[in-house]
Order: sequence, then C-alpha cells, then structure tokens
Amino acid sequence: MPVAMELSRIIISEINNEQVIYLKEIDGNRTFPILIGIFEATSIDRRVKEIETPRPLTHDLLVNAVELLGGTFQDVIISELREHTYYAVLRVRHEGELLELDARPSDAIAVAVTCAPPLPIYVSEDVLTDVMGEGM
Repeated sequence: MPVAMELSRIIISEINNEQVIYLKEIDGNRTFPILIGIFEATSIDRRVKEIETPRPLTHDLLVNAVELLGGTFQDVIISELREHTYYAVLRVRHEGELLELDARPSDAIAVAVTCAPPLPIYVSEDVLTDVMGEGM
C-alpha cells in the first residue's frame, strides 16, 4: 500500500548540480529525500511560493495539454527504486480509464504542485523500506 506524503523541504544549492527535495509522511514521521536537477527544483519552488511566470513552463504545458485533451490528473506514485534510480507514475483519468504515465519523480512532483489543487503524492512502502535500509 503506498504511503501518503507531502513536500516538506526544497534545498536549492547554487554550487551543486544536484538539488534535494524532501517528502514527509503525512500520517507518520518518515522523510524521503530525492536528488533532482536545478530546473525541476526551481519549477517546484516557484509553484510552492506561487511565483507567476510570464509564459508557461514545461510542467505548465504538460498540465494544460492533458486537461485540454480531457484528462484529469489523479495523483503521483513513486513506485520503485532500481539501481539507485527512482521511478514514478503520474496517474491520469481519461474517459473513465486510469492511465499511468512513466515519469521521473522530480517531474511528477513538479506536475503535482502545478495542478490546482496540488495532487496527492504517494511513495511505495517497498521504496521507503529500501531507502531506510540504505541509511537515509
């Protein structure tokens, strides 16, 4: 059963190529760090801080396109950890069918915070177990 989590921290470093976001368990105290790129980190940060941009960013484009085509974003699931790489799916409901779009977790979370209201974010219990086992 996936665990409901929420974005708790965004760490943007001007001297490193890798940024960090932290998810926190909603009904618990586990945290889950993810290393992401600067573009995704700044996109997430802008949305969280409600900073308007003069033109749509990539994640805005994706949300607008899916909604224009009749889809409704449902949630994000970080589903797997394989060879030190996280895998996620964006789940979209379209014409009564639930579609799963393969995505990097950073992009999926950027889309989640771009949607209004923000999408629920879930992390597989297996992923959390693997991460906690690695000492994070």
